Amino acid sequence: MTTTDEAPPTETAFAPRSACGVDPAGGPRRIRVGIIGATGYVGGELVRLLARHPNVELVGLVGRERDDDPIGTVHPHLASTALTLNSELPGDTGAGAFPGAGVPGSPGAGPIDAVFMALPHGAGTQVAADLAARGTAVIDLGPDFRLRDPHDYPRWYGFEHPRPDLLDGAVYGLPELHRAELEALVDAPIAIVGSPGCYPTATLLALAPLARAGLIGDLVVDAKSGVSGAGREAKPNLLFGEVNESVSAYGIGGHRHVAEIEQELAIIALREGLDPAANPGIDAVDFLPHLIPMTRGILSACHVRPTRAVSQAELDGLYETAYRDEPFVTVVATPPATKHVTGSNHVRVHVSLDPRTGRILAIGVEDNLVKGAAGQAIQAFNIVHGLPETAGLEQLPLAP
Repeated sequence: MTTTDEAPPTETAFAPRSACGVDPAGGPRRIRVGIIGATGYVGGELVRLLARHPNVELVGLVGRERDDDPIGTVHPHLASTALTLNSELPGDTGAGAFPGAGVPGSPGAGPIDAVFMALPHGAGTQVAADLAARGTAVIDLGPDFRLRDPHDYPRWYGFEHPRPDLLDGAVYGLPELHRAELEALVDAPIAIVGSPGCYPTATLLALAPLARAGLIGDLVVDAKSGVSGAGREAKPNLLFGEVNESVSAYGIGGHRHVAEIEQELAIIALREGLDPAANPGIDAVDFLPHLIPMTRGILSACHVRPTRAVSQAELDGLYETAYRDEPFVTVVATPPATKHVTGSNHVRVHVSLDPRTGRILAIGVEDNLVKGAAGQAIQAFNIVHGLPETAGLEQLPLAP
């Protein structure tokens, strides 16, 4: 893709994102949205949720080597939307193949206000940078803008970050921890959101109150995910005959999501004014994920040796204070199951003290494709555009 023909808009030309999609006649706002990487599980979930969002108009879905293909050929459950897939967003110059991105405001296309990107790591960094320079809000569901330190990318993802200059301004898109920064993007000329990984979302929400209180002396995270978290690509270890009736550990010795977990727990403590040594357990998190034979869901069980003696009443108070006003986080008295949140943007969190061992057990459950991916990205999108945070995300969990 070529985007050097025109200069990026200046700050004086920038209009706040709260003005995007405003109907002069007084009707509901309709923000023009594109999705790059719409053929995978996360891309399909973005389409499912955004197609019913009261303030969104889906104007372009991008997939590799697609040419006006009905979305029902890739996602049969979405056929009734009558949407189509193409290799570029509307308004693209045609100079780039997938994951090419359209140029907002190009001839023949209206401006694209926001683009969701669901691509493998490293695949869309420059596309995101080009879009953001033109005033388009970018919500990246890959890892390219999650980590603040560019030196972490070679270590955890095996590539040198091509645009380290953008990392400081990108916002980690976990609203429960970074709502103020997301709100600040409403009036910012550049808006890039690095949407969190699925495991870090459940893990961080389970642990955040403990990190704020300086209680994490030692930390072991035992997490389990359904197979949709591994993506849609055909792999031998994801065949039914391999996954069914089996549980397997993977990522031993350093899963990539450890970088996010350690980064964000340190930020939480820093914002509380705690000394870096207050939570010694966050310096080297012992994280072990497992693949289990179900489609959706993540359960993250966090075993914490506290830095001091605590009571169950104190723990209950910490979690009540942290989440009483959160629309999508519920603290529950009994250990939750992944089925309690399936299909929804909700997270359930449980905390309990084992009086025999003195350890704290904090559990978080989520739907990995909704709160762990597409739903959370939409939650951040809503905030960035001055919309109600829950818009398009009000659906209740599915059961059975």
